[in-house]
Amino acid sequence: MSQPPFTAAALRGAIDLSALKRPAPGTAGGAPAAAAGSADGLLVTGTDASFQDVANATVRVPAVIVLWSGRLAQSAALVDVMVAVARSNGGRFQVVSVDVDANPGLLRAFQVQSVPAAIGLVQGQPVPLFVGALPAAEVQPWVDELLKLATQYGVTGRVPIDGDPQQAQQDAEPEPSAAHLDALAAIDRGDLAGAVAAYERALAEDPTDEQARLGLAQVRLLQRTEGMDAGVIRAAAAADPGDLTAALLVADLDVLGGHVEDAFARLVDLVRATGGDEREGVRKHLVELFDIVGAADDRVVTARRALMSALF
Repeated sequence: MSQPPFTAAALRGAIDLSALKRPAPGTAGGAPAAAAGSADGLLVTGTDASFQDVANATVRVPAVIVLWSGRLAQSAALVDVMVAVARSNGGRFQVVSVDVDANPGLLRAFQVQSVPAAIGLVQGQPVPLFVGALPAAEVQPWVDELLKLATQYGVTGRVPIDGDPQQAQQDAEPEPSAAHLDALAAIDRGDLAGAVAAYERALAEDPTDEQARLGLAQVRLLQRTEGMDAGVIRAAAAADPGDLTAALLVADLDVLGGHVEDAFARLVDLVRATGGDEREGVRKHLVELFDIVGAADDRVVTARRALMSALF
């Protein structure tokens, strides 16, 4: 890698995409033929007309934009390399092919000095990666850092890979592990602490176990609100807007009661009003509620954008 790995600070608006409007769809810039014929959903074409849709999709799945030029045939080879890396990573990011000659608006927005160039995109925010035609082995460390950053912000979706036996195996309903069965049994008998312990054990055995992570978040929500006097908590939050404990509990109550937008708006406002460790605690609480409601829910998509705006 030719420069230090980026951090969350790289999400601070490296470029301005706001000037890219969406006129009537025009002719899409052509993706390299070798990649386009075999990329399944891993590869999409980014154009001046469609780029806002591409950016919106990165609230669920991170993307790597490959900027290349039709006048420099070799620059398009990076698209093929990136698609191969996306496939080897199980579709954890999508590749966006942009021919800068055909899309001058994107060329101006990204202000690239040479092509090919790669730029990450997480929740619509650009993350500079690298310039040059790197081989897959040198691309992977950059992808690793991008995926770490995406996970930090709760962007953990995948692109389905058609005809991939490994993907089909991943999509198949797995047999529940002993830890999952223990968690469900604990929930049935009202032992929330036991369920938490079981889900934590499942995550210790497999840190990528999304069902365990979601189950743990749900049970912790039930734990936090168990036996709570909602009236007292809401009164405390109203009396002292700076009482973070009360505010977080009110958000929990709102999610349980179906008032999801109210919960999200409350916590986004708290992110704006706080700093340091307090702000990070509120952000983590909000991301956990996102998981409980579901990443594909429109209310979550909208709130994620509001959260990114509040953070940066």
